[in-house]
Amino acid sequence: MLLPGDTETSLSWFPVIEPLSKNFRTYAIDHVFDNGRSVYSKEMSRPTDFIDWMDEVFDLLGLEQTNLVAYSYGAWQATLYGLAHPDRIERLVLLAPSATVLSPGPVMRIRAILYYFLPFRPVARNYFYWYGAEAVKDSKLRARVDEMVEEDLLSRRCFKKRKFVPPTCLTDAQWDSLQVPTLFLVGENDRTYSAEHAVDRLHRVAPTVDARVASNTDHYITMSNPDWVVRNVLGFLRENRIAERANVRAGNDTA
Repeated sequence: MLLPGDTETSLSWFPVIEPLSKNFRTYAIDHVFDNGRSVYSKEMSRPTDFIDWMDEVFDLLGLEQTNLVAYSYGAWQATLYGLAHPDRIERLVLLAPSATVLSPGPVMRIRAILYYFLPFRPVARNYFYWYGAEAVKDSKLRARVDEMVEEDLLSRRCFKKRKFVPPTCLTDAQWDSLQVPTLFLVGENDRTYSAEHAVDRLHRVAPTVDARVASNTDHYITMSNPDWVVRNVLGFLRENRIAERANVRAGNDTA
């Protein structure tokens, strides 16, 4: 299952969806409370609401257990779900999660506040360009970022303004209690927080989490470095399949 970031839809997985789906049945879903065609009956007001919603999605799709790959704001929600229902997650992949590992710095907070409360093209463009500093160096990717700006402005005009639930930073105890095999991927130039400091913290409080950093990569990790993302995600998920086959063979040998 693929879970997008804030203000994004399942279409945001376009750069990586084909290779990720080649050997896996893949569900790319929209956030029920965000942009897209979903209509929510209850407003999200606290972190536990996301856990309840994802539980409903799993039940509706008939998924007893699955691999969960999530990006940015969605990665924070996925981590909360992994903590609450580890029995329903085989493997968890966190792509540049919002907060979760480290709280955003003051520069990030100020820029986000300006972007949120000033829905004007120059403000939005400045914010997206700053967040995707590596992506905009490429003319084709810069054109895609420009499209993201226009889509963002359009969504603000068309959708009802919703309450934003700020992502939280997990405590040491929460990270230590995470039972799901987890892969953490982040770009070295992510503006949300220092990638180096995030990896250092995970090594200290959650040494079982596989943390990897992509060079010359910003927060738009699936867009600025899709091949690296696909290679690392599939390698991590295939490890699980290899382990399952080994367990099956071991069981047959014992029988």
